[in-house]
Amino acid sequence: MFDQEKAKEFYLGFLGFDLDWEHRFGANFPLYAQVSRAGLVLHLSEHHGDASPGSTVFVRMEGIRAFHQELTQKAYTYGKPGIEDQPWGLVMTVTDPFSNRIRFCQDKP
Repeated sequence: MFDQEKAKEFYLGFLGFDLDWEHRFGANFPLYAQVSRAGLVLHLSEHHGDASPGSTVFVRMEGIRAFHQELTQKAYTYGKPGIEDQPWGLVMTVTDPFSNRIRFCQDKP
């Protein structure tokens, strides 16, 4: 992440994650944080080299239509995800402000 406020707006405000903890090695050091929701845990980092912008995380889940409805009811200017019906399941992709993607997927019965 490159902007803590944008990261919090996206992960906490839009996606509804909880902020579990934040860590810095000192006053002028990058932020490292953990967010979670319904058993999904993500680590967010400002540290150079921790990950490349444009990464993708694939998350299997249940209740994708309810989650989609929750997100579409929010007034988040920068993301209006849809659901794609793929051969392997229903997929909703969200892209954070730093070009990282989370692909939520509910398997087909």
